[in-house]
Amino acid sequence: MFKLFVSGFPLDITEIELVQLFGPYGHVSTIKIVRDKKTGICKGYAFLEMADPEEVNRSVEALNNSPMGDRMLTVKVTEDKPASPVPKYVKVQKPSGILKKKRPRK
Repeated sequence: MFKLFVSGFPLDITEIELVQLFGPYGHVSTIKIVRDKKTGICKGYAFLEMADPEEVNRSVEALNNSPMGDRMLTVKVTEDKPASPVPKYVKVQKPSGILKKKRPRK
């Protein structure tokens, strides 16, 4: 899967309209328009996923820097960052090197 970052579209656009915009260039498998958590208003950017790299390249070439209403559309391929490895925790002694004895339980 290839993830596309899309920005510069009108704030009142819906997911369906955005998919219809990318439809002629390839199959969109997922779409997520980023919205404000409290108000639900669009923040002005979205993420789309496409499976075929040729479709991704066609859509970027065709739609990047193209006018949409009074704004310019920006389409970029984003790179997925690999997940960071889970840190291993090691028990560390106190700087003095002396461990205190624990109190006995009552």
